[in-house]
Amino acid sequence: MAEGKVAPKFTTEFLDRQVPSEPRIDELKKWCDQFTKSGLMPFYGSGAYGNLSFRLKPDSQEFIITSSGMKETSTAESFVKVSRVDLEKKIVYAAGQREPSSESMFHSLIYRARPEINAVFHGHCQALLDNCARLGLVCTEKEEPYGTLELADQIMKALGKNDFLIIKNHGFIALGKNMAEAGDLALKTMACCS
Repeated sequence: MAEGKVAPKFTTEFLDRQVPSEPRIDELKKWCDQFTKSGLMPFYGSGAYGNLSFRLKPDSQEFIITSSGMKETSTAESFVKVSRVDLEKKIVYAAGQREPSSESMFHSLIYRARPEINAVFHGHCQALLDNCARLGLVCTEKEEPYGTLELADQIMKALGKNDFLIIKNHGFIALGKNMAEAGDLALKTMACCS
């Protein structure tokens, strides 16, 4: 679960070392700040538990995602552009100055499977895990190590057309047609735990 503490389960091939330049990164920064303040993406010693992304263009597999072990959201270096993911070779093709999130593979799979989704927000909240059954939330069947294709497969098996999903003993995923939709869904679902 702790991003940055273990090497990602894929290789990053950097196509460019330039920091991504995309105006919507400012909105993503605001959501990262909101998630850390609300406890949906808590900090640990060397980063934050979670990763947020948005699709760059409709019908594109490219997306901007938080970097692995992201500590600060105020700098553009905390964000990475993922151009494509080769699942067979476990290679993430990226642009930026830091490694992309260790969960880049499942973000990529969701964007491939759900063309209407333009934001994938993944965080960690014990209250959501504890209240999963009571709230009737969809949950993956098995626990798998973070950053692996096995975890991505579990997510895809459970996801279907759901926009909110609990990853067993791990965290949650909120999806939206835009960042506000994904972020609001996560906040609203967390509020139901009280």
